[in-house]
Amino acid sequence: MNMTTTRMLAGKKALITGGNSGIGLATAKLFLEHGAAVMITGRDEATLAAARASLGHDVLAERSDAGRLEDIDRLMVQAKARFEHLDVLVLNATGGSPVPIEFMTEAQFDAMNDVAFKGVFFAIQRALPLLRPGASIVVTTSLANQVGAPGFSAYGACKAAARSLVRTASLELAPRGIRVNAVCPGPVDTPGFGRWDVPREVVDAARADLTRRSPLQRFGTAEEIANAVLYLASPASSYVVGAELVVDGGFSQLM
Repeated sequence: MNMTTTRMLAGKKALITGGNSGIGLATAKLFLEHGAAVMITGRDEATLAAARASLGHDVLAERSDAGRLEDIDRLMVQAKARFEHLDVLVLNATGGSPVPIEFMTEAQFDAMNDVAFKGVFFAIQRALPLLRPGASIVVTTSLANQVGAPGFSAYGACKAAARSLVRTASLELAPRGIRVNAVCPGPVDTPGFGRWDVPREVVDAARADLTRRSPLQRFGTAEEIANAVLYLASPASSYVVGAELVVDGGFSQLM
């Protein structure tokens, strides 16, 4: 199927968490190009408003914390009111800064887990009444769930939990005609990279090191990850169930 000429999501209703920047925003733009009606979420009002303005197309943008169950419940009520049902659910919201194990606080751990794992689990659960047969769920994981990275112990563990959830949920929901898959980005050049509570030189050193180690000698782009999400969300991947599509420029080949 030619993704450049075929409207792969024509008439579909899609909800994208963390759609206010980076991979989520690029995915929303691509979904609109392919004929979907789109609803995005984000925690930051300013970036959410900017995303809404850039997308146009009568996109619904809702401020929502992906780690709070009351926000998830409210979001599904809003999605039902807007769309009546969902064909695509993209769980892309994430967050967290690198913290060495010895300095991790319970509050930091809980905040990361709430968004990266617990929120994913309950978003799937709460969305089930809206998802029709033929629907697709795509969870954004991370290469950190496969390889150790100093400072990212909690983040990597949460992403590994999300990957495990994709495997099990895909088996539970396949009889309903709902496919569950994951897209696993490597280093991607997004506004979220380096937004950490560390000195700027640490971020610059991390970027330089990752670029040097990359087989392609560069970071990926949000648009490249969005193309993978589109594939998993569309009928083009109708026989793909429980998979984690790695989009990392070859980083995983070095492991």
